[in-house]
Amino acid sequence: MTPHMLTRSLDRSATIFLLVVAALGVLIPLSNLLLPAGSFLQVPTYLVALWGKYVCYAILALAIDLIWGYCGILSLGHGAFFALGGYAMGMYLMRQIGTRGVYGNPILPDFMVFLNYSKLPWYWYGFDMFWFAALMVLVVPGLLAFCFGWLAFRSRVTGVYLSIITQAMTYALLLAFFRNDFGFGGNNGLTDFKDILGFNVQAEGTRAALFALSCLALILGFLICRAIVSSKLGKVLIAVRDAESRTRFLGYRVESYKLFVFTVSACMAGVAGALYVPQVGIINPSEFAPGNSIEAVIWVAVGGRGTLVGAALGAVVVNYAKTFFTSGMLAPYWLFMLGALFILVTLLLPKGIVGTFNAWWDSSNEKRPAATTASAAAEDGVTETKMAEEAQ
Repeated sequence: MTPHMLTRSLDRSATIFLLVVAALGVLIPLSNLLLPAGSFLQVPTYLVALWGKYVCYAILALAIDLIWGYCGILSLGHGAFFALGGYAMGMYLMRQIGTRGVYGNPILPDFMVFLNYSKLPWYWYGFDMFWFAALMVLVVPGLLAFCFGWLAFRSRVTGVYLSIITQAMTYALLLAFFRNDFGFGGNNGLTDFKDILGFNVQAEGTRAALFALSCLALILGFLICRAIVSSKLGKVLIAVRDAESRTRFLGYRVESYKLFVFTVSACMAGVAGALYVPQVGIINPSEFAPGNSIEAVIWVAVGGRGTLVGAALGAVVVNYAKTFFTSGMLAPYWLFMLGALFILVTLLLPKGIVGTFNAWWDSSNEKRPAATTASAAAEDGVTETKMAEEAQ
């Protein structure tokens, strides 16, 4: 990925989006750390953590838009990749607790001591090192996506059938992680984190740094997606989305393209989950719930499928609305409101918020040169009637 490719892939809306995210990633942490508490411009620590969660959701939305908006793969199981990345980071954070746990065991996490584990399971080895955990954040979701995609795309499973089996995959993982003997904390999951890289996860400085890092990850994820969709590879992905059979008949290995983009998308979702866990403070099997994956698809539909910027914007807007409406008397009706929002967007704004705005902007730009040309001709005394008379 060369700098020229990245620069070439950016348009005005993408540049504005990147500048806004970069500005927020710098200004919000500085406001939280440097301004006195109670100041009008000071951002409280709880809002830094909340907005950091929104940024992680935006990365997940980008991952879904990459495969759905540009390749036509509607995955209803991306919450599984998000959760696996979160569990990989959670395992590292649990290993950092050491003797500060309730039972004071230097090796075993508290839930393993409570469940009478005699030794640490082999798949927990290495998670006391940050570099290994960071590697697993990418490898575990990516490997699962590669194996799943290789089987599904090779069998030419598409459309609603692919959506159903992705949902079945995440539900199977939900049931597995609920088991106490699976070695991941069962129903309670992983929590009570203390440190990350030696820094207190509850400290204001750590939360500000995690927010800035999340914004940086969003920028990098966006640039990767833009580089992919604006390249020749992206043109093939769009062709697969619009006419998969024709693309295959032209000689393209459709399965390989879909497998590549599906794996990249899963790795991005894993990174989002890894950044999400230390800011929220817990990871449990509820993150595998199929409803979470469906909700993430709604973010992309609301913001604008196939726009990238719209996907990130939709994640922030919908989750802000969720935070606002679930804190009052409307809390029991949030799911109904979310469903109504999806229906209204589908009927009234089928291209989503950003997609509809882009269509309106393009049409207005097309009309403007025509109007300018007609106005200039009128000033010169040239009209359609005169042109017709002169032609005769």
